[in-house]
Amino acid sequence: PHLTGLLGLGCLSWAGHQIHISLPINFLLDAGVDLRVIPTPASLLFNRTYLENLYPSFADGLWPFFTGAWANYSDFLTFKGGLNPVTGGLWLTDIAHHHLALSVIFLFAGHMYRTAWPIGHNMQNLLAAHKGPLTGAGHTALDTILTSSWHAQLAINLAMMGSLSILVAHHMYAMPPYPFLAIDYATQLSLFVHHMWIGGFLIVGAGAHAALFMTRDYSPYSSAPQLTSSPQGVNFTATNLLDRVLLHRTTLIAHLNWVCIFLGTHSFGLYAHNDTMRALGRPQDTFSDGAISLSPIFAKWIQALHAEAPGTTAPNALAVSSYVFGSGTIAVNGRIAIQPIFLGTADFMIHHIHAFQIHVATLILLKGVLFARSSALIPDKHRLGFRFPCDGPGRGGTCQVSPWDHVFLGLFWMYNCISITIFHFSWKMQSDVWGTITPSQAISHLTNGNFARSSITVNGWLRDFLWAQSSAVIQSYGTPASAYALIFLAAHFTWAFSLMFLFSGRGYWQELIEAIVWAHRKTRVSPMIQPRALSITMGRSVGVAHYLLGGIGTTWAFFLARATTAC
Repeated sequence: PHLTGLLGLGCLSWAGHQIHISLPINFLLDAGVDLRVIPTPASLLFNRTYLENLYPSFADGLWPFFTGAWANYSDFLTFKGGLNPVTGGLWLTDIAHHHLALSVIFLFAGHMYRTAWPIGHNMQNLLAAHKGPLTGAGHTALDTILTSSWHAQLAINLAMMGSLSILVAHHMYAMPPYPFLAIDYATQLSLFVHHMWIGGFLIVGAGAHAALFMTRDYSPYSSAPQLTSSPQGVNFTATNLLDRVLLHRTTLIAHLNWVCIFLGTHSFGLYAHNDTMRALGRPQDTFSDGAISLSPIFAKWIQALHAEAPGTTAPNALAVSSYVFGSGTIAVNGRIAIQPIFLGTADFMIHHIHAFQIHVATLILLKGVLFARSSALIPDKHRLGFRFPCDGPGRGGTCQVSPWDHVFLGLFWMYNCISITIFHFSWKMQSDVWGTITPSQAISHLTNGNFARSSITVNGWLRDFLWAQSSAVIQSYGTPASAYALIFLAAHFTWAFSLMFLFSGRGYWQELIEAIVWAHRKTRVSPMIQPRALSITMGRSVGVAHYLLGGIGTTWAFFLARATTAC
């Protein structure tokens, strides 16, 4: 509730700033008024007459608000939709309206739940009341977990913020909020990439802290608070939803496992098929828009729904919420800000690759959480903690099974997932959106629409995207963009450095030494010895840190060298 109040008051303050300061200045700038004669923000704030000349409803004061005649404010609190044709950004009057409405929602929601005062709903009662015919005790005792474990709180909040960051990444280009942002392609690309990486890392962090919660804070008797220890001779069965998920963990992971196998073989199988058909000179047998079409009919249907919304499902909107759905091209100074994005076979194929990678990353992180406390081979895993090296041949050769090892592997799949997503975004936008438009409406895209033709094969990705566009950074020595070439080299070195820790067999040698130590102890044929080397856990952490840093730096330099020279 306190956070909701903070967000609500923050939104309200921001809406007030936009209404009293930003809107009049933006209005004058759009009208072409010279910057030197536009009043200062301070004078606008206290000169109500000036505001009334620009927005007549200011003369009514707060009377329409208290009488319910809110439509009187429609000159500066609008619901236009679309973009301002002067700036290529969202209408500032729409943004002010959005923040004002959001502040009302947050402030109202903040008073719905009880904290120190006996006003509003009690969270414990709300959770306890959530019971269904198939869910046992439902959410009983989950509030105790959230109020007693920082790791549980972090896991939930990191997952939410990570998902929100990825949503922001996709909205920033489809609904650009700032003036002229849409035609600054390097900034657009950087914002998308930045928010995608942040989202990916936060979601992996959520998996890590969920596993830490399971290892350090979770009690199997938390669903029955009256039982503080294992009752001797009592057949105790946990009944709240968290415990029921843990009881079904093998089934959940098994199903997610076959889903990942199915997605992986079929999504990548399409690319393998296309590469084979191209190599055999049989383009008519490839999956493509001109041969065997795989049209994303459901995505196109959603696009059509949004494109037709103004005047139908959104009767008050004057334009579509985002021009990526349809309705025309928006250009500023001859540069395309946004236009409808056509979806075809290439998009269908790459989105299933995204689905595969997301599911595999989820499988790894979820398995690390659900099996953090125990597994078939290590029933007392929680005693070993969050991270531990190979448990030796005494456990049947149990290696890479700690929660930390799942986070370690999950980081690589998150990296795979985000990398392909930002590659997809970069190429798709250069191919089908970004470019120039002449007064006669002739459009020229940066890569002339080659995404649909080339991205349906692995060779096309290597040749027409990675190799073709890397020329910008490779040839940038001695140019103003040479800094990107140096970063490109340094990041490549950092990435290659990580392979010494990941591929050199560091873990193998550690396991071999510890297996020998175990055998010596078991047979008592030699004195006690201990390996003196970087531990497996430390080696893997150093390796993954340099791998991610090097990979992200390389991709960043590759993108910006291309965006600042070709765009």
